Amino acid sequence: MEIKNSVQQIAQRAQAAARQMSRVSSTAKNNALLQMADELIRHTQQLIKVSVRDVAAAKKSGLSKAMIDRLTLTKSTVAGMAQGLREVAALPDPVGRVTSMWRRPNGLVVGRMRIPLGVIGIIYESRPNVTADASALCLKSGNAVILRGGSEAINSNLAIAALLQNILRKNNLPEAAISVIPTTEREAVYEMLQQEEYIDLIIPRGGEELIRAVVAQSRIPVIKHYKGVCHIYIDAQADLDMAVNICFNAKVQRPGVCNAMETLLVHQDIARQFLPLIAAKLQQANVLLKGCAKTRKILKNIEAAEEKDWYAEYLDLILAVRIVKNMDEAIAHIEQYGSLHTESIITNDYKNSQRFLNEVNSSTVLVNASTRFSDGFELGLGAEIGISTTKLHAFGPMGLEELTTTKFIIYGEGQVRT
Repeated sequence: MEIKNSVQQIAQRAQAAARQMSRVSSTAKNNALLQMADELIRHTQQLIKVSVRDVAAAKKSGLSKAMIDRLTLTKSTVAGMAQGLREVAALPDPVGRVTSMWRRPNGLVVGRMRIPLGVIGIIYESRPNVTADASALCLKSGNAVILRGGSEAINSNLAIAALLQNILRKNNLPEAAISVIPTTEREAVYEMLQQEEYIDLIIPRGGEELIRAVVAQSRIPVIKHYKGVCHIYIDAQADLDMAVNICFNAKVQRPGVCNAMETLLVHQDIARQFLPLIAAKLQQANVLLKGCAKTRKILKNIEAAEEKDWYAEYLDLILAVRIVKNMDEAIAHIEQYGSLHTESIITNDYKNSQRFLNEVNSSTVLVNASTRFSDGFELGLGAEIGISTTKLHAFGPMGLEELTTTKFIIYGEGQVRT
């Protein structure tokens, strides 16, 4: 009962804060964001010390390397959070923007105006940078946010949020616009998901198990990001040197994130040339390769891929490899096993690139570029609240605009309906 009451009070205060934030000027929001960025930089060493405690506990409990990588705060990651805040401050404010206007035959002028969603609940694992990113995006878009991070990052999340809340107070903005569920008890997540009277949207960020549990329990609309089974297809017309560099980056640069490549699809016409090149490069980085039967005839010492491997989000230095007859087979594979996250084609054939863009139905589709660019910061959104694999109401990296909706505005001159 104590947790239930506590969560409900947090949600109530967040709703009141959201009403205030919807009326705050762009200038006031931007000033607060810039001050928050400076505050994080000033307290870098404090945040790193707090993170060390979380990381030590995570290692003791046996968390994976990928989870610990996401959990760790360094000088670079704190600087990245601050830069994200500054990027969001520099972006146009979507709130109040009229997106379209038209005149009806009766003289009514009808338009649509962007407004905040209200209170957004974020449930996430490991990544304390989400605390800053989500706060910045919700603040700029006129929303309030309730943050519930994982127990493994509780100290880092609370420390970051406290710095941001301090800036809200200094600027006479409602502190509850950035709220944190302070307990690690799982009951708090369940109670948060029952607050449909106060919370307007839930966005879970984490493993597939977490997201499915949130969807099953929530009485509030959920934007899902189940997992990132990302593919790169090497077309027969690919530049092989380019393909090697892109695939290496997509798999190795940061394997524990959702936009890392998990499956490599290779056209049969260039497989004998390309596979030894990419295998040598990846194996130097200790990537474990799993291949289909055709792949193993070329790369004889790799493991056999099983059916489950085509569905796998490894989040590790493991890659599934399949040779396909043509683009039809590549697209069919993506449709069957993909997660609607991110896919890339490497090709010098313009028609093939356009066909891939048009027919692959994932939230981000690239030509001749790494899947690692499926990221709000990299795509110019300043930061992202998450990467939605749900088509309603947002699809792909979610920035400011995806945290608003539209209302109708109508100008009349005395019209009445007959």
